[in-house]
Order: sequence, then structure tokens, then C-alpha cells
Amino acid sequence: MRILFAIALAASSASVEAFAKDRNQDDSANTLTHGMAQMTLHVGLTTQTEVLEAFGSPNITTLDAQGQEVWVYDRQATVTSSGSSGFSIGMLLGAAGGNVGGGGGLGFGSSKSRTSQTQRTMTLIIKFGSDKKVTDFKSRSSSF
Repeated sequence: MRILFAIALAASSASVEAFAKDRNQDDSANTLTHGMAQMTLHVGLTTQTEVLEAFGSPNITTLDAQGQEVWVYDRQATVTSSGSSGFSIGMLLGAAGGNVGGGGGLGFGSSKSRTSQTQRTMTLIIKFGSDKKVTDFKSRSSSF
């Protein structure tokens, strides 16, 4: 019995570690927010390499009318939140006497749950000079 418990415990901790590792990878790939753009991008200082390290590959790369390289990041996310509430009441009865035992139970409950979804978008446009450093950037985010 102890061996079975140890195996179950090891398996559950391994799956929790795998979940945490996957979760951390997802978080690092999803760092494009309005605040991160403001903190990371500095005109004349931030290089293309630093932008790639912070936000990953852009969705679109092009040149503007002045010949400056322009990168566009466009991210969308669906955020789902759910909640539930409820109660339950139960009663367990038991009796034993002599060589006879008996028991019974009664219970009831109620629960409610709700789910909501929010769509979030973030667009970041970055212009680079001939020295591969940021010359201008604009960001826009929305939530609905």
C-alpha cells in the first residue's frame, strides 16, 4: 500500500512540474503588453535584437515611405474566467448493537456557476533607423 502511495505521489508531482514548465514557457512568449512596450522600448537606444528578445518575431515587417524598417506586432487573446458557488447539507446516521450494524444517509445541495469571456488585442508598431535602433513606436490595446 505504501509503495502504491509513493508511486501516485511521484506521478502527481511530475505532472505538476510539467504543467508549471509549460505555463512558464507560455508566459515568456506572451510578454507583449502596453506596459512592457513602454518599459522596453527607448528611442535611439533599443536595438532590433533587444526587441526580438523581448517580444519575439513580428507579425509584419515592411519599409515606410522614408525607407525606415517597420515591424508590426499584433496579438489577440481570449481571457475566460469562471466562478461557482453553492452549498450542500448532509446527514449520516449509524447504529450498532450486538452483532448487527446499520447506517443511512441523506443529503442535498445547490450550486451555481458562471463563465465570462473577454477579447483583448494589442498592436505595436516600431520604426527602426539605419543603425537598427528604435526611432519611433506606437501601441494600442483594446478589451471587449
